[in-house]
Amino acid sequence: MKQNIWTTYNDNQLKELHEINEKYKFCLNSGKTERECVELSVSMAKQAGYRDLQDVISAGESLKAGDKIYAVCMKKMVALFRIGEVPLSAGMNILGAHIDSPRIDVKQNPLYENEGLAYLDTHYYGGIKKYQWVAQPLALHGVIVKKDGTTENVSVGEDKNDPVFVITDLLVHLAQEQMEKKASKVIEGEKLDLLIGNRPLAAVTEDNDETKETVKANVLRLLKEKYDMEEEDFTSAELEIVPAGKARDCGLDRSMILSYGQDDRVCAFTSLFAMLDIEKAEKTGCCLLVDKEEIGSVGATGMHSKFFENTVAEIIALTEGESDLKVRRALANSRMLSSDVSAAFDPMYAEAFEKRSSAFFANGITFNKFTGSRGKSGSNDANAEYIASLRNALDEDGVSYQFAELGRVDLGGGGTIAYIMANYGMEVIDSGVAVLNMHAPYEVTSKADIYEAVKGYRAFLRMN
Repeated sequence: MKQNIWTTYNDNQLKELHEINEKYKFCLNSGKTERECVELSVSMAKQAGYRDLQDVISAGESLKAGDKIYAVCMKKMVALFRIGEVPLSAGMNILGAHIDSPRIDVKQNPLYENEGLAYLDTHYYGGIKKYQWVAQPLALHGVIVKKDGTTENVSVGEDKNDPVFVITDLLVHLAQEQMEKKASKVIEGEKLDLLIGNRPLAAVTEDNDETKETVKANVLRLLKEKYDMEEEDFTSAELEIVPAGKARDCGLDRSMILSYGQDDRVCAFTSLFAMLDIEKAEKTGCCLLVDKEEIGSVGATGMHSKFFENTVAEIIALTEGESDLKVRRALANSRMLSSDVSAAFDPMYAEAFEKRSSAFFANGITFNKFTGSRGKSGSNDANAEYIASLRNALDEDGVSYQFAELGRVDLGGGGTIAYIMANYGMEVIDSGVAVLNMHAPYEVTSKADIYEAVKGYRAFLRMN
């Protein structure tokens, strides 16, 4: 195992490390959904001098070296570009990460009452261990879009004065049969409904009909008062259930961060930080933050969509003139870090790892030459020449890094957006921060690795 890099830092480096991690925790707290992440990223980009690409197009302007622009897709996907000194058709240095995280979504016809308790019916999103999501405080985030187009933002459970919600579990005294089930069956998907109320609209009397669902009626009254919302408006709402609470320092030494959503926002926000830090580079730099990776990168806001390709075409038209061939050249000549997390070695479950090929906390940014499963199925496998050039750039900038695989061969596996971008013919490798508790409601990262990720992404964006 390599040296624990905490011992290598001087006071100035420790100061920068602290500042980066404090900013990162703020971003985690502000961006618990993909919409919130895009809104936050655009706000930070504007403060750094970035302009909306659509405004540039509408004004009939061209783009030149040093110009900074961004483009948004459906409020769930964003791409930032800093135009380089050489033509875009010579290729870009791209940092690509995803901003969606495993969670539980509210269905379109969700509200119901059962034996005096009001619930929201749900459908989980991404790969989760369902039993991890019960019996803990949860928050509700998202938007309600009404027929007239007005939008109400929802965030309940984060403020100290907010109520929280919960998915209940069976008490241990009656759980003998439940605890004999396989872990994948202990909690069924249809049992992940969110408890949201118990108080009826009015006290029940002998004259009341208890079948009138007065608890549900009271919930609807509260929704009407707060959001001017009718029950039918659930059909055009996007509501996500996430763990309530803020990112916290972890450990007596405060060397780690415990938070929801670090897969993959630990790579998304560090990529964003690096992108906003770079003021001059020979090649055009790009930070691409996408949705839907956890369910296959599908849909209009996933990496399989044409949003990125279309945006590059627009920029080519504003810098070099319209040409489909130049767009293809720009993509094929590009290099990318697929900024995604890796599995950190966990001594409590050492049997799941091959130690020599594992990522360790406080050993720096992690590179995965390939992901996939079994015989590298579904993987992008990076070229040796590309890896060598990355090693040289990182070493020149004093970045600590490590190479790893995602667990023991044949045990499992995983994927990223790397293979999708590699379809353009560009050089791509997975690169990110090692995580403990990956896909759990609360994940753990090393502050040192977060710092090295920012340094590594900066070095990559400056590569010629």
